[in-house]
Amino acid sequence: MTTSVDWYFDFVSPYSYICFHRLRELDADISYKPVLFAGLLNHWGQKGPAEIPSKRQWTYRWCTWWAGELGLPLRFPASHPFNPLQHLRLAIASGCTPEAVRRIFDAIWVDGGEAADPDRFASLCAQFDSAPAELSEAKGILRKNTEGAAARGVFGVPSFVVDGEVFWGADSIGFVKAFLASPKVLRNAEMQRVDRLPVGAARR
Repeated sequence: MTTSVDWYFDFVSPYSYICFHRLRELDADISYKPVLFAGLLNHWGQKGPAEIPSKRQWTYRWCTWWAGELGLPLRFPASHPFNPLQHLRLAIASGCTPEAVRRIFDAIWVDGGEAADPDRFASLCAQFDSAPAELSEAKGILRKNTEGAAARGVFGVPSFVVDGEVFWGADSIGFVKAFLASPKVLRNAEMQRVDRLPVGAARR
């Protein structure tokens, strides 16, 4: 079985930030795939956590607490959500290396500054020597990543795709590890049964 893992993320997501710091738990080759979370939400007709007031509060509280438990520095940016397009394009223009992705995450999620501030972003770009033209060229790749993720069944961030199987969430790493160790954790009779369960009732 392949040990290649595609990791889909968006810098706007605190769960993606936390998950990034947990990737070292996986013994696999990881391919970093920036996607626009809003594009996935539009594709599947969903609302994001920040669009539901009580869920927004819970998400911010939970991620702040969870990061503390994991020993990770996390401070929400001055306003959230913010438009992450430029950050996503910068990651692509910089080759989506682990170091580039880390720098961008840290610029957003460590000091509580305004993520969308043009001066902050210009300073970040200067670290990578990225020209505006390179960011513009990254638009098509970001769109392709997002459309490709949706086509594979990815509905949220962060998500992993391993051997065609989707694992969603920063807390799914244990499940990914189990699948990498033995595909039978998914490819068994009971998992096949729940995959085929009929819908008993639906909202109107």
